[in-house]
Amino acid sequence: MLRIVIDSAGDLPANWLNQYDIHVIPINIHFGNRMFLQGVDLSNADFYRLADETGVIPQTSQPSPQQFSDFYRKIAQPGDTILSMHVTSKLSGTFASCEVAAQELSNEYHIIPFDSACGSAGMGYMAREARLMERLGASLDLILERLKQIRSKMQIVLTLNTLEYARRSGRVKALQAALASLLNVKPVISLRDGILELGDRIRTRRKALEFVLEEVVRRQGVRLINAAVVHAQDPDVGDQLMEMVKKRLNINELIMTELSIGVAANLGPGTVGIVAYPVDQG
Repeated sequence: MLRIVIDSAGDLPANWLNQYDIHVIPINIHFGNRMFLQGVDLSNADFYRLADETGVIPQTSQPSPQQFSDFYRKIAQPGDTILSMHVTSKLSGTFASCEVAAQELSNEYHIIPFDSACGSAGMGYMAREARLMERLGASLDLILERLKQIRSKMQIVLTLNTLEYARRSGRVKALQAALASLLNVKPVISLRDGILELGDRIRTRRKALEFVLEEVVRRQGVRLINAAVVHAQDPDVGDQLMEMVKKRLNINELIMTELSIGVAANLGPGTVGIVAYPVDQG
């Protein structure tokens, strides 16, 4: 049996978990000396409430190899194949922990670690594609080939509402982040080759949203795409961006998800953006 696992830096509609039989291993969220498991003992609402109450910007850490081993044993039976897809290895040690656990459990399961080279809804879409292909009878090799194609064409463009979280987390180059915050602008960041890069700095929120959209239009053109609008505690702006996307892009499927708190901890509330990739395999 094929078990599909992602970590909680991925985003997907809640109904996809049961519909496509996807398992999510939680990442660790640290508030000072307190540690929580995302989605287990810390909800999105709790996360933002604690951040507001304590003034502490939380840190994240990957699940340990032991946490992975325990998780696999909970969701799988001996002999199962586990496709374990994780947030870009260039920004997190999650994939490395998965690899260690996979080696340790090699006599119990066939575990395939897969570096998504992305995060957020990109991982959610990858997990769903894998399950749909498996249900149509595709071989594991064909599934992995399709995931590699998606990975190579995945586009994530976000605009941040504050630079404080990014500056403290170190996920965006500190000097650039500090400069942008001094200028009081709305920075746009893109995921390139598994790394978050700070791009243009836009003066207003509206202009930043337009820039994000135009970046996706520029790369995707008229191709049929699957897309997601993602937001961190800003559904109203998410709705605005959804309407903009519908008007400008050739959409096969469009979803909106709340940005994983593991990602929001590094980018901050008010972050909003687009995840997109072409449906065709050419």
